This record gives sequence, structure tokens and C-alpha cells, in this order.
Amino acid sequence: MENKVIKSLVERRSCRSYKAEQIKDEELEAVLTAGSYAPSAMGRQPCKIIAVQNKEILGHLSRMNAAVMNSDSDPFYGAPTAVVVLVDAADGNGFQDGSCVMANMLNAAHAVGLGSCWINRCYEMFETDEGKALLKEWGIAGSWKGVAICILGYPKEEAEAKPRKKDMIVRIR
Repeated sequence: MENKVIKSLVERRSCRSYKAEQIKDEELEAVLTAGSYAPSAMGRQPCKIIAVQNKEILGHLSRMNAAVMNSDSDPFYGAPTAVVVLVDAADGNGFQDGSCVMANMLNAAHAVGLGSCWINRCYEMFETDEGKALLKEWGIAGSWKGVAICILGYPKEEAEAKPRKKDMIVRIR
């Protein structure tokens, strides 16, 4: 039996090379909707999902992310869209819930023909005064922590899967 959902999950890859063309609104909406329906502990939905397509703000976020690594590279690989996932700082399961949001968005991106990649260092970015000022500027009140950033765009090339580790799955029967 071939299940199209399982097939899509198995075929998804991280994309680190993007075309400059902006993604379509309906593609972004599909990804955001999938993220908003991610499971969360007790159904609390403690995450905030921020879609950024403004080039100036994308550049600013990319520079902030690179600064965490003491680098001047573009950790967003030229992707024309970035989706920031934040979690209510008071929620004890927030990082796990935010990870589910990210996973849903990454898989939804593949399902609609987009490339995507999980970008770390979001936590460090939004712990800074600069990060907190951005949230205030965006009208996001309260205490929020960064989980991750999902970059999106049209891939320049397809990535091959690395072989799976033979000892990755352990069965106890």
C-alpha cells in the first residue's frame, strides 16, 4: 500500500538554495494553516506564527541570526519568506508544541511544492533587546520566546536523501 501522506513525509528534504521569486499567497496560507493545526499540550495553542516577506525585515532577521553564530553569512539561504515561531514563555510545553508547528509547516511546504528549512538560533535572537524591540514593533505584547524559523521558497535544486542509519529504529517486542 502506498500512502500519499507517508510518501510526502519520506520525500521531504531541507532546502538550502532558493530562487528569488516570492511564493504564492495560497501556498503560504496552506503552510500557515497547517502550522496552526499542529498538536499542542492540552490544546492550549501557545504559539505565535509570524510570516515575514518584507525584504528589509528578512535581511534584518538574517543578520540577527548570523550574529548569534558570529558570522556574516545568510543563514536563510536567500529564501524569500521566513516564518518565525514563538511560544508563550510561561508555557511549560511550549518548545515541544512549537516544534510540532514547525514540523507541520515543513511538511506542508513540501506538499504544496515549496522548499523549506528549519533554522535554529531563534531563541537567542528574541532574547536580545533588539529581538524584543522587533516584537514590540510588530505589536506582539507579552513574554515570548523564539522556537525556530521556517524559511520557504522555490528550490533551485532537489536534494538527495542521506541514507538512514541502520540502528536508528529499535523494536522492543
